[in-house]
Amino acid sequence: MLRYIIHRVVLAIPLLLLVVTAVFVVFALIPGDPALIYAGESAHPEVIERVRRQFGLDRPLHVRYLTYLRELSQGNMGRSIFTGVPVATELRQKFTNTLHLAVASIALAAAVGIGTGILSALKKNAGWDRVTTLFALGGISIPGFWLALLLIYFFSVQLRWFPTGGVGTWRHYVLPTVALSVFSTAYLTRMTRSALLEVVRNDYIRTARAKGLPERLVIFKHALRNALIPVVTVMGLRLGITLTGSVVTETIFAWPGLGRLMVAAVNGRDYPVIQGTLLFFAATFVVVNLLVDVSYAVFDPRIRYR
Repeated sequence: MLRYIIHRVVLAIPLLLLVVTAVFVVFALIPGDPALIYAGESAHPEVIERVRRQFGLDRPLHVRYLTYLRELSQGNMGRSIFTGVPVATELRQKFTNTLHLAVASIALAAAVGIGTGILSALKKNAGWDRVTTLFALGGISIPGFWLALLLIYFFSVQLRWFPTGGVGTWRHYVLPTVALSVFSTAYLTRMTRSALLEVVRNDYIRTARAKGLPERLVIFKHALRNALIPVVTVMGLRLGITLTGSVVTETIFAWPGLGRLMVAAVNGRDYPVIQGTLLFFAATFVVVNLLVDVSYAVFDPRIRYR
């Protein structure tokens, strides 16, 4: 097990370096002069040149890249052009809010999606199965931004049960959590149903039933563990996607997380914040995938020896 984990970590390191390089190159080649944005459109050319030297923009590309790697290894992602706050500090402050929202939405999706998928598989082709299949198709198909707006209209504007946005009490979590979890819930429902129906057709399940074991024991002890292997993988991937892809939801609900920080940085052309946020998103996704690989090996010991 330890060897497998070390192997996955070693494979993740060059991937992270590739991500860092790609982010640096993209921002080095995009049109526009960060020094001009920082100094202002009407700044004197000498002031702009001084700013360019201050940020090292007058150096060759390879020198800037090595400097960037050195600063990044020390946790320094630069400072915001407009606030002057270190990018790493802003990311830490916003990441907590995004993490809370992502974990809440995945927990809700797992509880509802896995439970619904199990019942749907056990009642195949029954009325419950048809209803859950319809729900799953609708949940996968509905656009996230439209669902968020519908939730605000009905539960905030009309019924006044929950606030329209912001963060504070548990009531602020309800609507964005539901909006983020619907797609994952629907996907996990279909995944759990398909995986469980596939597992119960295996020989060892038929053998367990032939031995006279109770159906509940056959399903929850023998079948469900193997059926949940791909489901756990999907849950981990959905967590990574939610952490890095909640831009629209956070903007609609005025949630002070990484997504909203990214939108504000793009609108203000705050290049250090944009670069740092993108890098953080990519690194988070790589780490989440690493954790998914490790959890996969925990559930299926055969993976460790491949």
